[in-house]
Amino acid sequence: MIKQLSIFIQNEVGSVASITAVLKKHNINLRAIATFDTPQFAILRMIVDQPEKAKTLLIESGFAVTMSDAIAVELEDKPGVLHDVLQLIADAGIGINYIYSIVFRQKNVPLIIINTDNLDKTKQILIEKGYSVPDQEDVYL
Repeated sequence: MIKQLSIFIQNEVGSVASITAVLKKHNINLRAIATFDTPQFAILRMIVDQPEKAKTLLIESGFAVTMSDAIAVELEDKPGVLHDVLQLIADAGIGINYIYSIVFRQKNVPLIIINTDNLDKTKQILIEKGYSVPDQEDVYL
């Protein structure tokens, strides 16, 4: 499992930059980011190299922040691979809450972040089918 941060922000100019400013100021490296928005508000989800520190600093800066678990899955870069993973999860009767990808990795292997309604079962199924499911420290390789 990996730790991700979810930050509730207003959907306005500069709101994401105000979050990344805190990370930059404290030398926290951002590895993945996704925003899910409505007309007035957004949830910004991100993976950082120092999740506990980032959470504390963002809360101290006035942001509403939660930390939760997610799963990272390494995928081959070829058509249909993501579908295969999603079908395995669906066949197990597990719902996907959201999905996004990591943008920078030295190994250049696509990495998808998945949150489901049963993370332990999802992780077990993926490992049993031969997928690599990195832990927090492995996400930064």
